[in-house]
Amino acid sequence: MSRVVPGVAADTVQREELAMRRMTESLVEDLSENVPVDQVTSAVGAAHHRFTDKPIREFVPILVERIVRRELADPDPTVRVPAPTASVRAAELIARESNTPAQPSPKRAVSRRAVVPLSIGAAVVVAGIVAGAVLLPDGAEAPAAAPAAATVLVRGVVGSEKMAFFADERVAKVLADNGIRVQAEPAGSRQIATTVDLGAVDFAFPSSIPAAERIQRQRNITTKYTPFSSPIAIATYRPIADLLTAAGVIKPGPVATFDMNRYLELAGTGVQWDDLPDNTTYPVAKNILVSTTDPRSSNSAAMYLSIASYVANDHTIVRGATAEQHVLPVLSKLFLAQGYTDNSSDGPFNQYLTNGMGQTPLVCIYEAQFVEAAGKGRIKPDMVLTYPTPTVLSSHTLVPLTAAGDKIGKLLTDNPELRRLASEHGFRTGDTAQFASVAAQRSVPVTADLIDVVDVPAYETLEHLLDGVANSYN
Repeated sequence: MSRVVPGVAADTVQREELAMRRMTESLVEDLSENVPVDQVTSAVGAAHHRFTDKPIREFVPILVERIVRRELADPDPTVRVPAPTASVRAAELIARESNTPAQPSPKRAVSRRAVVPLSIGAAVVVAGIVAGAVLLPDGAEAPAAAPAAATVLVRGVVGSEKMAFFADERVAKVLADNGIRVQAEPAGSRQIATTVDLGAVDFAFPSSIPAAERIQRQRNITTKYTPFSSPIAIATYRPIADLLTAAGVIKPGPVATFDMNRYLELAGTGVQWDDLPDNTTYPVAKNILVSTTDPRSSNSAAMYLSIASYVANDHTIVRGATAEQHVLPVLSKLFLAQGYTDNSSDGPFNQYLTNGMGQTPLVCIYEAQFVEAAGKGRIKPDMVLTYPTPTVLSSHTLVPLTAAGDKIGKLLTDNPELRRLASEHGFRTGDTAQFASVAAQRSVPVTADLIDVVDVPAYETLEHLLDGVANSYN
């Protein structure tokens, strides 16, 4: 049962509790070699308690994780939960004042790294500000910021997988240097195109071209920007990859591929892991299925559905009611047999990173997630990235709704520093060599030039397929 926080909606509390559990699992996994589990959980509990009475909850797990990582990084293994340092006091000051729009104030001392006093209503803004504050040395007072040039607040709604990019304080600084401060709110691409009120934002930034094109048609807008993209990939583990190599699903090589045609044969006939010959590493009575997000709300699952529909339709893009009805039984099996599925691509990928192959032997992800996690040291030697054949490219497409939104689109597309930072977050930009260099530095074998890529169905067709799968849940 979820706890009650005065003045905070129950669903917000539930989301925070889920985020805290996942964050704690991640911390335990990362620190397990040097810090006992009970020490980690104790530090998390103490840090979490500091924010008990703060009305804005979305960024609390981010703050707690930063505090705990900093405290437990000390070489002395003794638990230390000190009184708030200057950096933590800055974070708590933000939390106290977060019930009103943030405004520049000559009385407030902030880290120069924060650069732009963004609205705290969005988690991305908090992460950008607090990242600079929490990293100050213990006992150091934040220097007074020099008067900043006038900036324009630009509001946008973006796919959740891009929130870390906008939360990056380096991104915030580049935007600030160009007179912009961004307030970004996350939403699923399907939600952005259908249910989100776009009247109050300057740009919409879904993760797929079909969703962006629907927004363009609805609002009679011809301009769009596609500053970066990421192909759909499937993450697994070495023992699972060896099993599926013997079964003809995974093709080993410098970059492993995942044969969707062979996979659909196994999934369609209900083959289980313990049916595979000579399987002594994963002999479980579960269907061989790729874990995905919820196709009713998440773009990554919709992209995976696009791949499967193409293969099930005799390697042809699905068009028309007859083709839709032909592939729906195959598609429904891929999702219904999974049980509960998360609304965000972060969910199954974090399970993959922390829980091992027992729960998620195969998981559908964005390539960018794997490359970004490698940069954070979270990819272990037995983790394997494969590319489905064929795959689809999730093209992150920005639709400007105002002149300010158009400026954001141009900056993300043309600014070399923003393109470089996008590559660091695992996204592909127009600079193939830059992305390949980032992946090589992180020892992630990637396909530099994607060849076996198919188009996603038209928006209406994709909606029909998603609705068909959704109806199968009932």
